[in-house]
Amino acid sequence: MSWILDYSPIFFDFDGLLVNTEHLHFQAYQRMLEENGASFPWDFPSFAAVAHKSSEGLRKLITSHAPALVKSKTWDILYDEKKGEYAKLLEAGSLDLMPGAQTILETVQMAKIPHAVVTNSTRKQTEMIREKIPVLNNIPYWITREDYESPKPSPDAYLKAIEVLGKSDKMLGFEDALRGIRALEGAAITPVLVCPSDHPQMHDVSKDALHYYPSLTDLLG
Repeated sequence: MSWILDYSPIFFDFDGLLVNTEHLHFQAYQRMLEENGASFPWDFPSFAAVAHKSSEGLRKLITSHAPALVKSKTWDILYDEKKGEYAKLLEAGSLDLMPGAQTILETVQMAKIPHAVVTNSTRKQTEMIREKIPVLNNIPYWITREDYESPKPSPDAYLKAIEVLGKSDKMLGFEDALRGIRALEGAAITPVLVCPSDHPQMHDVSKDALHYYPSLTDLLG
């Protein structure tokens, strides 16, 4: 792991990389559709395969599955309902850091390397999670959905992070989804993909083309 200390600044995705929240997003979409009288025919791997590739993937999937619902309520309203369900799940449930996340964060912090969370999540969502996992408050910078124009895979979020933390020729970013990797590449940040080897998105990944680890604990090893 010592090699990452040669980089600065270092950027971290949030959901699914540092914090185990992906299952809550899955449940929030499921609840949103069921509350509107629609079925939710996908299991978690099918959901994740789409969600991790493109920010537009789930909208297209749900629109194809329930076109009348999306037409009558609009996607923006449905997505707001999903965010409401997600907030309820955050309030009701317990949350955990992903294995290895705390050690990596503490190592970066001890080395005094500038670092930030760069996420598609909203400020409110991240604040709710930080209340439940206070160690996250040691991360000095947070780039959330309100801070930039287009979500990942657009590089906008990382370009904003570079504005805040400064640019170098040794920048490093950690992501668990291909759309995040594309965003890092678009911002000229060296990408690290952290994702189980059996995840469906790995069919589209050349492990030789980037730093790859099945988990953060593998990075520690």
